[in-house]
Amino acid sequence: MEQHNHPQPSPHHEQVPAQYVPGDFVAADRHDHLERGAAREQVTFWRDTALSNLELLRATFTRHTFSPHIHEGYAIGVIDKGSERFKYRKETHVAPQGSVVVINPGEMHTGEALSQQGWSYRMLYPEIALLQRAAAEVTQKPHGIPFFPVPVIHDPTMAQLLSQMHAALATSPSRLERESLLIWTLAYFVRRHADTPPIELAATSERAHILRVRAYLEEHTTENISLNQLAALVNLSPFYLLRVFRETVGLPPHSYLTQIRVSRAKHLISASMPLAEVAAAVGFTDQSHLNRHFKALTGVTPGQYAHGSK
Repeated sequence: MEQHNHPQPSPHHEQVPAQYVPGDFVAADRHDHLERGAAREQVTFWRDTALSNLELLRATFTRHTFSPHIHEGYAIGVIDKGSERFKYRKETHVAPQGSVVVINPGEMHTGEALSQQGWSYRMLYPEIALLQRAAAEVTQKPHGIPFFPVPVIHDPTMAQLLSQMHAALATSPSRLERESLLIWTLAYFVRRHADTPPIELAATSERAHILRVRAYLEEHTTENISLNQLAALVNLSPFYLLRVFRETVGLPPHSYLTQIRVSRAKHLISASMPLAEVAAAVGFTDQSHLNRHFKALTGVTPGQYAHGSK
């Protein structure tokens, strides 16, 4: 894979200002965000509606552990301090300070501190279409879904550029600057580190069964579904379905259902629906049930997400 060791110019006539460097982050007043400090843990979350509703996070975690979860789009970030450990594609990975982390869409993964010192990082969660656009800018032709084969990337130049972009997205009042920095940096990231997606094998009967079960879960999100009910749907034994589902999706059916509920809760919260109503609308028993699962999967509470989505 092509690597470049020389820094690339900004898409603007001037370099990114010096204050846009890791460690000098100051969130602008125009952003709706919330910082939470408990011991050494801090979370800043916001969503930029001008950038295809791009979600961004800057956080320090010491005790928080992310439950196994899936993103609809990409998760791309830079480790500012400490080290994060996570499970991804059936392996355990460690991302140390200065490394870049990238998770492809639809891939199950976790997240936790490697040591008691915890880890600090900047994350952005771009939609698939945004990375496709960036890839098209590189190739000058329509592009499929970019695939990143390595989840932990050691590329100091890329880490610096992503950090500068992340800070600028938080502080710059110029929509033009934010849009330019985002698409340019993502295009550069695709050119340096994306690969041809792996060829999917022809659909087997097992895969077809799992697709049917997933579709059923997505259509009956608010129901109290049983494993026997799902097994009968595809004429498999409950144990066999559970094993194949976990191997294919990376999560057991009940965790996948929780993932769907949290994903739908995010959309409703963004639309300003009261949290108690959101919980009932997506199938959680109450608001505390929503709070617990939402925080475990996203790293922020529903209230923080609501505040950052305004």
